[in-house]
Amino acid sequence: MENSKKLAIVLSRGTDDERSTVAWTIANTGLDAGQQITMFLVSSGVDLARKGAIDNVRANPFDPPLKDLVDRFQEKGGRILVCPPCAKFRGYDADGLIEGAEIVGSPALHAQIVDGAATLTF
Repeated sequence: MENSKKLAIVLSRGTDDERSTVAWTIANTGLDAGQQITMFLVSSGVDLARKGAIDNVRANPFDPPLKDLVDRFQEKGGRILVCPPCAKFRGYDADGLIEGAEIVGSPALHAQIVDGAATLTF
């Protein structure tokens, strides 16, 4: 895939912030457009990868439920990375995260950027 087709989104917002929904909506739209999307969850954003945390979350009543957006993202091949210190601070380990979420450090994000990924931050 061409470098220009890569996008890394750094998401630090959790379940109580509608910017989380915006980030996942943009991520899904990118996948629909043929981009390779990596979501890197940091700070409160790691809460979104905890099993069951987003099952009933709809931060904005005019947006789809957050779980639907994350499920679609994964079904379309999006990659979810979780910041190790952020997860550890919250007591999360790999077993407590949704299937497909990976606990990996910032070198994985930097590898995407070095490879030409554009970045967005929420």
